[in-house]
Amino acid sequence: MPKRTMAQRIGHGSPVYRASIQRRFVLGYPSHLFSSQTVKGRVVELHHDPGRGYPVAEVKVDGTTFYVPAVMGLYVGQVIEAGPNASPSVGNIVPLESVPEGTSVSCIELRPGDGGKLVRGSGTFAEVVSHVGDRTIIRLPSRKLKEVDSRCFAIVGVVAGLGRTDKPFLKAGKKFHWMKSKHRLGRYPRVRGVAMQPVKHPFGGGAGGKLSRPEPVKRTAPPGQKIGLIAARRTGRKKR
Repeated sequence: MPKRTMAQRIGHGSPVYRASIQRRFVLGYPSHLFSSQTVKGRVVELHHDPGRGYPVAEVKVDGTTFYVPAVMGLYVGQVIEAGPNASPSVGNIVPLESVPEGTSVSCIELRPGDGGKLVRGSGTFAEVVSHVGDRTIIRLPSRKLKEVDSRCFAIVGVVAGLGRTDKPFLKAGKKFHWMKSKHRLGRYPRVRGVAMQPVKHPFGGGAGGKLSRPEPVKRTAPPGQKIGLIAARRTGRKKR
């Protein structure tokens, strides 16, 4: 009986291949405190969260403490404004209807009062494109346009951590310990499928490392076939 492929072993969901992401802080802001009035808060501390790639800002507003993704330029002791009449300055929490077109925002509410669900990854931001009545059109990091309620709050600025993925590991040992912290040592080091035997991987066999079948696979394919470009939107060289 041939050996099960890596995709089949990962799809089984054993502890060896299960990511161990431990986050200490629950992000979101209580917009009900400043939905009808503008208040001032203070950035108490910038925390490191092991489960995230950006610092977490601890903010106190009227005795209430909450945690939000820190934006670039935010510092400890900074006084921020939150509310419908707050100025669209970096770090302030304002409704989208008060944000000028072309402004970068993050931690955007999907629905009024949910505390911010969109654009919370390191180095990401959304751009306010236009205001149409009581709706606001924003451009997400994926370049997709999305229409949300203009009453939704957002933080003005770009999430910190830009360029985090640009820094190389340089050494195999550093990559080893990083994978160990993520509980993914079973997947490292990874051997190329084309370097394996045909019985161990669908890409195995042949000379020169050339695939013997098309690389894209369907989204509905079983785990043993989910190797390569899974549900690829497009293939080939991108035309400019």
